[in-house]
Amino acid sequence: MLRITIEQKPGKISLTVEGKLAGPWVSALEQSWKDLRSSSSGESLSINLCGVSFIDAAGKALLAEIHHQGGKLMAEGCLNQAIVREIAAKQGDEKDEKPAKGPKRTPIIFYVLFLGLSLASANFAKAQTGAARDGLPPNAPTDVLRLTLDQAVVLALKQNTTAQIAVIQAAEAVQDKNVALAALLPQAQLDTSDAVRRVNIQSQFGKPIPGFPQHIGPLQVFQAGPSFSAPVFDLTLWRRYQAERSIASAQKANSLSTREQVVLLVVSQYIGTLRAVATVQAAGSRVDLAQALYNQAADLQHEGVGTGIDTLRANVELQNEKQRLLEAQADRETSLFALSRLLNLDPRQTIELADSLSYFETPQPEVEQSIEEALSARYEWKSLNDQIKAAQWQKKQAWDARLPAVKVNGDWEYQGTRLNNGIPTYNYELDLSMPLFTGGRIRAETTRANLEIQRLQQQQADLRNQIGLDVKNALITLTSARSQVQVANLGVQLSNQEVDQARDRFRAGVANNIEVIQAQDSLARANDNQIAALYRFNQARADLARSVGQMERVYAK
Repeated sequence: MLRITIEQKPGKISLTVEGKLAGPWVSALEQSWKDLRSSSSGESLSINLCGVSFIDAAGKALLAEIHHQGGKLMAEGCLNQAIVREIAAKQGDEKDEKPAKGPKRTPIIFYVLFLGLSLASANFAKAQTGAARDGLPPNAPTDVLRLTLDQAVVLALKQNTTAQIAVIQAAEAVQDKNVALAALLPQAQLDTSDAVRRVNIQSQFGKPIPGFPQHIGPLQVFQAGPSFSAPVFDLTLWRRYQAERSIASAQKANSLSTREQVVLLVVSQYIGTLRAVATVQAAGSRVDLAQALYNQAADLQHEGVGTGIDTLRANVELQNEKQRLLEAQADRETSLFALSRLLNLDPRQTIELADSLSYFETPQPEVEQSIEEALSARYEWKSLNDQIKAAQWQKKQAWDARLPAVKVNGDWEYQGTRLNNGIPTYNYELDLSMPLFTGGRIRAETTRANLEIQRLQQQQADLRNQIGLDVKNALITLTSARSQVQVANLGVQLSNQEVDQARDRFRAGVANNIEVIQAQDSLARANDNQIAALYRFNQARADLARSVGQMERVYAK
């Protein structure tokens, strides 16, 4: 059925056509056009095809003749616009490609959304090839930094703020140990003074002394010489040094543990970004497939074999896939920014990943052997052991404070009233001190050290269980991920076959494109499952390396 409506405006007459322009309805439109031409007196004539759902070959020929006679063709929708564009191109003119302002059967917001998505997709594709750098200041880095996983790990260990702070803290602990060692060694210094003194004798004795003046001076006194001190026997100083030495070793282990954690964060973020990149690639492939299916449906409709609902359904699926592509591209850029932050790079620096998600067979380690390896290699475990040793030395230091301490002090000076009349003087002494009453300080320090040891032992027991759990979880996840990759690969293979068969059935007219859309959705799920399985496999390998304390050795090559 074809509905023809004549609209007259000042200086313009329009024929609005709705329905199918095929069969006997072509003659009806031809007669209406002839009547319109004969009754017009110089007005602009146009044919509004926005409501036409199908045009056959005879209809196309009539539209070409109308265009040749000066009629203006206006259309909306990809199929009708393509027909109008083809007619105009054959006559060397594309002036009739603009849509009409007459009655519309499809909401204009649909076409605005379609246009927006198309433009956004084109912009993202341009950014993906590195051709667009919008939003960056003129002085932003123009080179693209391509990083492999190994390079990203090495760069993070050099520049990551957390890793560098851990190194600084370990260096501070070493200097604390050196300070404690210095207290065990002899100390010497050189003193020089030149003073003028006046002494009140009466103030020294509290009353005048017959035969003595009230004061002596002023006198010039010059003295210069070295002084020294050295501990002979003081166990508290030795225990303090031993405790600081254990603390320095614990801080070094903490620094190495932090490096392991930084490597895990970088590897996880890199793998996650690879997943985002793979998702974008899969989404792009699905957009290409949806575009091909839409073109196929439009061609079949154009040939009179397909229906408008098939074309519309394919177009809706195409827009959905473009929407998924835009979301995937945004996730990829966000993930790249997070990786750049971990590497402590200039925020204006553009980075690209040189690796891709991969799968390769790896041997399955034994649980018990892996746990023993983790206990001997995990730096957290080593750090706790050293902290327990430090607490034990601090306990001994508090207890040894009860013992006597022996110290040697002395000085040798050149002393006189002037620089040229001095004589050598000296003072050497041996000091012995022993606490008699400390108000419970020694007992409190010993008790506090005992409590610290108990706390660290509780942490050690908890860490032992946590390490065992980490190893077991990593091994279970690795085994599961390996099987998931195999199943996902088979799923993608079967989904591709399903899409091919559905397209063949649709092309042959055996079925509509509902089967094609369903097969396309199945392929999308299969691709997502494959990407997720590869991500889990690579992440499980990283988690296993972290659980056994081999993160830096495996990834920082």
